[in-house]
Amino acid sequence: MCSLVILKNKNCQVIIEKGELVGFQKKNKEYIHQKGSNGWRNSDIEMFPIIGPVSKNNFRVQTKKGEAIQDQHGLLRELEYVLTSSGEKKVTLIKKYKKNTLINNSRFPKKSTEKYVFWPFNFSFEKKIQLDKDVLRIDFLLISETGMPFMLGYHPAFLLSGSRKETLVSNNKQITLDDVYKAGHNAFPVLKANQIVLENNDRDNVKITTKGFGNFMLWTPVDNMLCIEPITQYTSYTDEKFSEQNMRLSKGKDAFSIEIKIL
Repeated sequence: MCSLVILKNKNCQVIIEKGELVGFQKKNKEYIHQKGSNGWRNSDIEMFPIIGPVSKNNFRVQTKKGEAIQDQHGLLRELEYVLTSSGEKKVTLIKKYKKNTLINNSRFPKKSTEKYVFWPFNFSFEKKIQLDKDVLRIDFLLISETGMPFMLGYHPAFLLSGSRKETLVSNNKQITLDDVYKAGHNAFPVLKANQIVLENNDRDNVKITTKGFGNFMLWTPVDNMLCIEPITQYTSYTDEKFSEQNMRLSKGKDAFSIEIKIL
């Protein structure tokens, strides 16, 4: 696919690199964490069909079609997007997976004992990114076998001032960066929520509204970025096993959306 796609209008510009959202600017002010900057090596990923560190489950997930091997945040991140359509304000990309295909695990050997990961179900995963005025909309469409177990999370990283003065508001509750730091690698849970506002210190505030997820989690190890992640399930509360009893079951077609609005 074309490695770089740019969407733009009068006020905003969106930059997508190999399916990854690497820039969202309004009036030349950047809102997305820049790859190579302190904090995290990415600017966004999708977490599927697993959210969280599967190492506590010996990298195994139990399904009705047998045991699967997964690593942190699932195997979707290891697949490449194919560009299916592109315009001035919208781009559509897709990833397809054939059941039981062995995929190289990029976390091996430094962070994992598993050289390959696989999933015992076919699926296709569509990502559509659309720019409308000051709103960036991201739609996901999962097409799979009915009853396939899964978790889904979107993992974008937002640029912060570095002052540590930013706060967030969801369900009328304020969350500070100190709260997020204290949660550590587990990430800070914001449960039963479809909207959250990042109150920025040096740029306009950002409102994130979702459909289909139902929860967020917040994570950062540094002062200059914050990951605000819509998720179907928060997996760090308990030591529950990674099995389909603790996952959603696909309806065959499952749709999810995120709107990122600069206020």
